[in-house]
Amino acid sequence: MFLILGHCCSNLYLVFVVFTATCFSSCWVLYGQHNSVTLSSFTYATTVLKPYEWRYISVDLPPWFSLVTISLESNVGIDLKRIGKVSTLPMICFREGSPPLPDVYNTSHTGLVIDHISNSSFGGSQDLQIVEKCYPMQKSIFLTLTNEQIHPGIWYFGLFNGIGPIRTQSKMINRGHSYSFSGNITVEGCTNSAMLGKFCNQPINLLSCLDTYISPESGIGSQSYKTTSNVTTCGGTEESCLDLAGSKVYSLDVVSIAEELIITALNITPQSQRSNGTISGSGISLMCYVRHGAIPLPQLYDYSADINRSPLVIPLPKLGRWYIKIQPANLSASMAVIQEMSTTICYSLEWQVRQCPADKAGLNCTTAKYTLQTFLRKNPSVAFESYYLPISGKVSSDSANFPLGPLLSNSSDMGDYTWTFFLMDIPYGAAGGNIHVRLTSEAKISGEIYARYGGFPSLSNWDYFYANSTSDSNGSMFFKVYDASDKSVSFYIIYARGGTWSFGLRHPISNSHSPTVETIMSISLERCPEKCSSHGTCQSVLDASGLTFYSFCACGRLNGGFDCSIELVSSSGEVLKTHVGHTWQSISLIASNAAALLPAYWALRHKAFAEWVLYTSSGISSGLYHACDVGTWCPLTFHVLQFMDFWLSFMAVVSTFVYLAAIDEVSKRTIHTVVAILTALMAESGPTRSSNIILVVAIGSLGLLIGFFIEFFTHRRWISFSTELCLNMLNRWETVKAWIHNFIRSLLKRFRWGFLIAGFTALAMAAISWKLETSQNYWIWHSVWHVSIYTSSFLFLCSKAAAVNCENEPPRPENYELARQNSFSGSNGRDGR
Repeated sequence: MFLILGHCCSNLYLVFVVFTATCFSSCWVLYGQHNSVTLSSFTYATTVLKPYEWRYISVDLPPWFSLVTISLESNVGIDLKRIGKVSTLPMICFREGSPPLPDVYNTSHTGLVIDHISNSSFGGSQDLQIVEKCYPMQKSIFLTLTNEQIHPGIWYFGLFNGIGPIRTQSKMINRGHSYSFSGNITVEGCTNSAMLGKFCNQPINLLSCLDTYISPESGIGSQSYKTTSNVTTCGGTEESCLDLAGSKVYSLDVVSIAEELIITALNITPQSQRSNGTISGSGISLMCYVRHGAIPLPQLYDYSADINRSPLVIPLPKLGRWYIKIQPANLSASMAVIQEMSTTICYSLEWQVRQCPADKAGLNCTTAKYTLQTFLRKNPSVAFESYYLPISGKVSSDSANFPLGPLLSNSSDMGDYTWTFFLMDIPYGAAGGNIHVRLTSEAKISGEIYARYGGFPSLSNWDYFYANSTSDSNGSMFFKVYDASDKSVSFYIIYARGGTWSFGLRHPISNSHSPTVETIMSISLERCPEKCSSHGTCQSVLDASGLTFYSFCACGRLNGGFDCSIELVSSSGEVLKTHVGHTWQSISLIASNAAALLPAYWALRHKAFAEWVLYTSSGISSGLYHACDVGTWCPLTFHVLQFMDFWLSFMAVVSTFVYLAAIDEVSKRTIHTVVAILTALMAESGPTRSSNIILVVAIGSLGLLIGFFIEFFTHRRWISFSTELCLNMLNRWETVKAWIHNFIRSLLKRFRWGFLIAGFTALAMAAISWKLETSQNYWIWHSVWHVSIYTSSFLFLCSKAAAVNCENEPPRPENYELARQNSFSGSNGRDGR
């Protein structure tokens, strides 16, 4: 037996060893192929988005990341062929560096792609720095994005359940469809910093920039580029060889604002194994593809050139890491012999980063450049608010504004106009902040302002600009002009990403001998544009990942929009623009509460004073609440009025049901106390939920049923089962039948069933109108709700009849008279005997 067990165990052990070795070898092959590890993984629990709610998710992609996997599940099913209003469409938006904001302008709807999102949607996504892309939400989204498709940095995903001005408006009620989502986001990175690519199998050669580098005569310095003694250059060279069908990738870090990045190739020589010598490489095309932040591809790059013909010049390069890909291409017919004889091409790659001194800018370093110093505002309740002043002895730091006169450049090689540059740095944790730029002058402003992230702006390379009241980038998604007069300019860059921003002021060359007009400039970082236009409050919250703060405006009832600048309700209560309607809408919502007079009058006439107070208070509080809701008058805070409206409405419905039971006041007070507690919790925790209608009716029905039981046990004697009754089954069955018959007769006589059926019909109409309410037709159906719910209470009250005890019913009068006649007859007969 032990031998058998030992033999089996040895076989199992052998199987285990083989399985382990196989798994280890396969896992090692897979690891060797991908050579990546998981850097971060976030799981997001199921989250419900009500109408016009949104959530942001931020993902940090380090420079050595290889791919990011995004998996989202939702209960949204959208037919792309039948998309209705964009304002109510559930969507997902993507943006690099800062949160997306799809409803800054109506023109931003052009960023909506009516298609299913896929991996191919992110090809060439560098434009997402200043724009965004939005897609309809899907039931299932699975994306695997590599470092060849998107840049490293912080990416934001915004999930919206409807957009538009009313998204930030304080609404009395939010009707519409909710949807839920959950998901997981995983970031993988390469274990070796010298390897990148989709599978971390692309070698990267790191280029360093030496300040002591001197270009050879045959290199960049011998080309026809302007050079001055002020230009400082860092660079280097590297000898390299590659196959005719191969390629090499390099990386170069630009760590400070520069004027030019120049790349060229020297001493290109095909190497031949047959001739054991070298052949002239003048006919070889050595293509150079350059891309900022990601590995370039022949079909996806920022700049390209044949560096064997001429150097590749990148003007005003951005800060950060640049990737350079070198590969041979387009061999001519005369080079067929070279292609057959040679296997490699050798060359010297030369690069230079040209920049000016700390206070100068431009190709010839003739324009002024100033670095702005950050001054935090003394408001501990608001994070990341600050203003910026030039680090210069020419201006004072006593004010957030600074004069431009002493700072402007007065020389240029570009005619009558020159540039003055200002550099500012925004903390990466300040995502969701807004750059505010203002210019005020005593005369007409003649300058133009250009802004760019990560590098100097120019007339052909900028992110945002303002020239005059008719020429600016106000159509951009994240640029908003608030003042565009001749003597003052005020604009915001919305949700500016963290990092270095450069502002270029293009202006006429000033004459120091002529009197100058004072122009004042200010640059600040604010949490909400225009302080929410004084129509809302600025709120800062965490995104869904809990790692990033962002700010938004919570507007009042009268205004909406991302900055609360859009008037949705006028001071007279007329609903305007995106909020449907006219004056009759306000009148309808307020005046429809007059239906409360019906049950209140009935209760007062029948001396049901508690119910009279309840119906009257409910109608008044609802009228006041809706008057505040449409912007007419708010005697109390909006929250208090909302609570009173819903709580008293719930109490009125339940109290009507309880009143139908003929019980004593002690029992009624007990039931009312319990009901008041339950309905108060409902009105405070979730007053606008549609399920509240079912709960209120259920509570009222339960109160009515309890009242019936109390009345039954109080007024009726329970069937006593004596020993004889238990033995006599026939008598017991007859007794039960009689009790059921009496109970049905009592129930039929308890109500006026015509009123009762009409009451349930009105209650059903109220439930239907509640269900049909949306943000657009709210005023119609909620007015119907008012009339229906109060009318149903009135009909239920009218359905109550006098309680009748059929079991102890007294004898009928005719039978009583007949008995009297028979007794009289009997006495007369005795008397006559």
